[in-house]
Amino acid sequence: MALLTQHGKERAIAPVLEPALGCRIERVTGFDTDRLGTFTREIPRAGTQIEAAHAKARIGMELSGLPLGLASEGSFGPDPFAGLFPWNVEILVFLDDAAGIEVTGLAQGRALHTHRLAGDWAAAEAFARAAGFPEHHLVVRPDGGDDARIRKGIASREDFAAAFAWARAESAAGQVFLENDFRAHANPTRMAMIRLAAEDLLAKLRSPCPACGAPGFWIVDRIPGLPCAECGAPTRETRAEVWGCLKCAHRVTRECAGPRHADPGRCDWCNP
Repeated sequence: MALLTQHGKERAIAPVLEPALGCRIERVTGFDTDRLGTFTREIPRAGTQIEAAHAKARIGMELSGLPLGLASEGSFGPDPFAGLFPWNVEILVFLDDAAGIEVTGLAQGRALHTHRLAGDWAAAEAFARAAGFPEHHLVVRPDGGDDARIRKGIASREDFAAAFAWARAESAAGQVFLENDFRAHANPTRMAMIRLAAEDLLAKLRSPCPACGAPGFWIVDRIPGLPCAECGAPTRETRAEVWGCLKCAHRVTRECAGPRHADPGRCDWCNP
């Protein structure tokens, strides 16, 4: 399987897929993936997260000449529940040209996504501790988060001190913008999330369609209506899941395992 990466993602993906599938992950180089977008905002990502991953997989397959391709793409933002915590969504796309299928693994969870302006070394050191440095690398700029002057991949105290001094000298206001480096090789928390996406992809590849045998038979829709335990009215909680094939039109509706009734706190009648 071709994997286009310049940030060491094979270290998270290969140990999951290779022994389970009997495959070999071939790391593909020769293309600067930063051209498709950077977390440090010099180059905005064109299109959606899934489109960017698809493009990477296709480029890796073309460069290697392999009919199987993988690509990982991440995104960061606020958590989707309360918007209070930094959140990381990782997808891992698998393309099989021979079978004509595309399967996507997904993982998401809390991220180490820290940034601040610092005017002195004591504030910079406090930020570094909160940011998981030096295991998590840092990015330094003068003045603000969109300044074009930048130093990435800072992984030692000596390099951090030198970069801070440089940025403060370059700053018109004596302020230095500090943030986590979100590239996979520079962010162990993100690398762990990529591994979880690989595990999700593996589960899907091991789930064949009962009609045609194609891998990737998985949940394509959820049906609400789990009855309230108090009044029996249908709630918005999931009652059943629709499983579908990526290759043929086969669909199966399966009742959810677990509680047969929803908590009244989730009922629009009991808790409007």
